[in-house]
Amino acid sequence: MNKEQFLKSLDKSLKRLSSDERREIIQDFEEHFAFGLEEGKTEEEIAASLGSPNQIAKELLASHHMEKVEATASTGNIFRAVWAVIGLGFFNLVIVLGPFIALAGVAFAGWATGIAFIVSPLLVLVNAVIYPETFALFDLFLSIMLSGLGLFIAIGMFFATRGLSSGFVRYLQFNVKLVKGGMKHD
Repeated sequence: MNKEQFLKSLDKSLKRLSSDERREIIQDFEEHFAFGLEEGKTEEEIAASLGSPNQIAKELLASHHMEKVEATASTGNIFRAVWAVIGLGFFNLVIVLGPFIALAGVAFAGWATGIAFIVSPLLVLVNAVIYPETFALFDLFLSIMLSGLGLFIAIGMFFATRGLSSGFVRYLQFNVKLVKGGMKHD
């Protein structure tokens, strides 16, 4: 693969990035080729030493999405970062997607429980309107107690969700470093 083929393939693989970011990356790789040619290497040798343009693009996209998550950890940014990290290799499908689904399931279950407990008095009142003969004050007081418990659960889930998302972002960063070249000890 020569310089033109390499850069064209890299540019095509980076189509999800903005044109300015792509242009900057392409310029960096053009410099790699220029330095390599000055050292007497052929374009094919330089391209082979750089590696696969598709793999380079996957790593750059993963790094790009991780930077966006670090800047603003929104749900969309976290999902994009997860998919970008999974794209680094098939092994990551199991290593990243499994814990992500588990953590998302725990967070969803916690929020669903808190919200269900909070709205329980409304459900008891709706039940009393539909079936007035089944109304009992015990049900109403129990649902009010559950509503208070639901507020505590929702507050706890707010902090737990923040902690889970920041912890998972750190896990993604660790995984990206590991895939890119192993853990280097300084």
